[in-house]
Amino acid sequence: MNFDTIPEHQMLRDSVRHFLDAELPEKTIREYDRARKIPRSIWPKLAAQGWMGISLPEEYGGAGGDIMQGTILCEELSRRFPSLGTDWLLTSMTARVFMEVGTPEQKAHYLPLLTKGEFLMGFGMSEPGGGTDVLSLKTRASLSNGEWTVRGQKLYTSLADDADAILVLCRTEPETEGKRARGMSLVLTPRQQPAVTVRRLELMGMRAACTCEVFFDDAKAPEAAVLGERGRGWYHLLASLDEERILCAAMYVGITSAALEQALQYALDRQAFGRSIGQFQAVQHPLAEVATELEQIRLLTYKAAWLLSQGRECATEAAMAKLAATETAVRATDKCMRILGGYGLVEETPMERLFRDTRLGPFSPISNEMVKNFLGERMGLPKSY
Repeated sequence: MNFDTIPEHQMLRDSVRHFLDAELPEKTIREYDRARKIPRSIWPKLAAQGWMGISLPEEYGGAGGDIMQGTILCEELSRRFPSLGTDWLLTSMTARVFMEVGTPEQKAHYLPLLTKGEFLMGFGMSEPGGGTDVLSLKTRASLSNGEWTVRGQKLYTSLADDADAILVLCRTEPETEGKRARGMSLVLTPRQQPAVTVRRLELMGMRAACTCEVFFDDAKAPEAAVLGERGRGWYHLLASLDEERILCAAMYVGITSAALEQALQYALDRQAFGRSIGQFQAVQHPLAEVATELEQIRLLTYKAAWLLSQGRECATEAAMAKLAATETAVRATDKCMRILGGYGLVEETPMERLFRDTRLGPFSPISNEMVKNFLGERMGLPKSY
């Protein structure tokens, strides 16, 4: 079931499913998952449908849509291939930061390339030893003779292996006592240079998504490569958190939906003791629970997306959606895996991949423990960290 009451929204959902049926059958997805890589050729194909810039203005090659359309797209991409949904989400978020804080020249140059799928941008924020404590970052960038020199190390850097450039959160100004968030900037650093070394990380889940460790050994970037106001990079990122959390929730709505579909079909097809196993209460009850929780997280996710599309406050709803959707997806894939039994462990089944892919959700892009801390503060409780 879905809640697309606007005809254009249902048309978008239908067109994404039709495209994925043609371009990404299960056999192809399994090949990409095993190879731990999504071919770069997929991005121009998505761009041709208008989906690489679905919520960006038409003047920059976007589709002129909003977060509701982005949420539908992210859900459907993730329903079929969560790794693709992950990489699309991160591409969408970096494009959004460009749209919000880029100079007219930066937007005119980069956004059309991004929306055509001709330019990929990695994003480096997390560092070894930092984790949730992002503000403790050690990566530095210094300006001399019209050029930035970037030195440091980033972990869990999205799309870095395939990227043309990496948007690096680094310290460019001295740290202010009690104001660690000040003095950080976003520096767009060219990927193809000897001073940038990328090591792709092999993950248990989201195996085809591009996640890397990156070393910057005096990497160079032009002076104009700072995105937004110098020293305000962290604050620029904070402005995109609601959208990021909504799209993340949409990913896990899609995964939960896919798991339920797989388990339902198996329950109907599998025969035991002379009848379909779907007739047994031990199978019906967990499926009923998953179906109920799926509707709950979908409603919460689309409520948050609708609020954001109306320009209304939605930080609480976005955080709740991320928390609920990721935790639900973990429980749902576990229940659905049990219905398939040993067959669910076979790599040729989507369930095996979905089960692995959900494990990332509770701690990415922010841990659910930190989400709960945030929600506690929103309820008026003292800050816990």
